[in-house]
Amino acid sequence: MRIRGSTRLLAVVGDPVAHSLSPRMHNAAIAALGLDAVYVALRTCADTLELVVRGVLATGGALNVTVPHKRAVLALLDEASPVVRRTGACNVVWGGPRGISGDNTDVEAVRSEAARLLADRPVRRALVLGTGGSARAAAVAIADGWAGATVEVLSRDARRTAEFQAWASSAGVRVAPPGEGPVDLVVNATPLGLSAADPLPLDLAHLQARGPAAVLDLVYLRGRTRLVRGAREAGIAAEDGRSVLVEQGAAALRLFFDAQPPREVMRAAVEDALGA
Repeated sequence: MRIRGSTRLLAVVGDPVAHSLSPRMHNAAIAALGLDAVYVALRTCADTLELVVRGVLATGGALNVTVPHKRAVLALLDEASPVVRRTGACNVVWGGPRGISGDNTDVEAVRSEAARLLADRPVRRALVLGTGGSARAAAVAIADGWAGATVEVLSRDARRTAEFQAWASSAGVRVAPPGEGPVDLVVNATPLGLSAADPLPLDLAHLQARGPAAVLDLVYLRGRTRLVRGAREAGIAAEDGRSVLVEQGAAALRLFFDAQPPREVMRAAVEDALGA
């Protein structure tokens, strides 16, 4: 890859972000499309988020946004897509004549991967772990993908749970408090699992007791996360976030370049990094 004065800078901002495969995936796509661009990961704390976003956009670049900034970045937007306004979360940011624009490509990516895992089985009730931007995207994906579905939200922070429930009522998401009955789908939208030292986001005995048909862990890890491995051992269809990463990245690439994303190239780059 040649870096010139004309090379467009693209980046993913988050904290942590060193684990992100977005640079590997997007640089493979950039090479396949013959684009003059480079994609990097920028560790960005809350105090420097605005500085980094405005700085990258000032060069003509564009950004993906990941944990924990998907909600905070809304304060910088001049124009938000309908799905950003609905979820209150943004994971793609770019500049233009109307200022800073933002979109959310997570919703469709989560819905698509959840539907694939479920293999036409319905979702009447789902359990979403977490309350951040990714959890909101997952909740909207479930609400839009399966009419009448109810979403349980599980968080260790009562205040954030209450905020999530209040948001859901305005976003067309039917939310119920955590229960003990069966659920059809479990989505882990927390960062737990990025480190081998992390506790499980949901105890495996509890997971089995809820009897889901599918588990989608938005965390991705070489060899799969403990949650995915445990679910598979229990006979539950389960996958980590690699396919969600590819799908949301492909949608972002269309926004960055108005180009047809080379999904197979992107998927191959991710699979090469993570293993089968």
